[in-house]
Amino acid sequence: MKQRFVALITLSLVLFPTACLAVERTIEADDSDTMPDLSGDGWVAIFNEKDTRGWIQRNGTATFRVHDGAIVGTTATGSVNSFFCTQQTYLDFELTFEVNVDAKLNSGVQIRSQCRSEYKNGRVYGPQVEIEAAPGQSGYLYSEGTGRSWISKVQPITDVMNNGQWNRFVVRARGDRLQTWINGEAICDLRDPESNAEGFIGLQVHQVPKGEGPYQVRWRDIRVRVLK
Repeated sequence: MKQRFVALITLSLVLFPTACLAVERTIEADDSDTMPDLSGDGWVAIFNEKDTRGWIQRNGTATFRVHDGAIVGTTATGSVNSFFCTQQTYLDFELTFEVNVDAKLNSGVQIRSQCRSEYKNGRVYGPQVEIEAAPGQSGYLYSEGTGRSWISKVQPITDVMNNGQWNRFVVRARGDRLQTWINGEAICDLRDPESNAEGFIGLQVHQVPKGEGPYQVRWRDIRVRVLK
């Protein structure tokens, strides 16, 4: 059976090379505790480093623009939390990105999040991977817009973030298991059956107190690998 499967793949590469490239985007998932291999097959860029195609802003008046190959989010006076979201939704997946956040700004990345007009007037809600300067609680999971507060039961303060520099985040969401890593260090591994099973990815610019800012957060090299 295994030899026949290999033969079929070889034949498919010859006859249908384009179709095979699309198939590479979905890989077999496992219950590994190991951080995903970022050089492996299946990773797809969801930000083209040139413009904002495929993304849409939800909530708030913070600005999002593309500069030097990064999405730059800037706070706005009087704004509520603002989100720059993928138009596509994801079920089970791995996500990686680099982020550089100003020391006084709180930020995050939404995963499997949703926005419905009948829910709090379109308020974005769902799991959020926390982002802030060190020492802080980056990498832990917060339930944005739901009233639940933290998904992570404990959030020990860490120094894993390199302040003023680019930091590599990796996220795995499979079933109700959610895992995060920052700069190669495991931060969070939990199961949360209460969160959405599917939703968009969103980049957050947090509201700031009146008279503060403007502050910025930057994201680049944003990639997703769909799991099956």
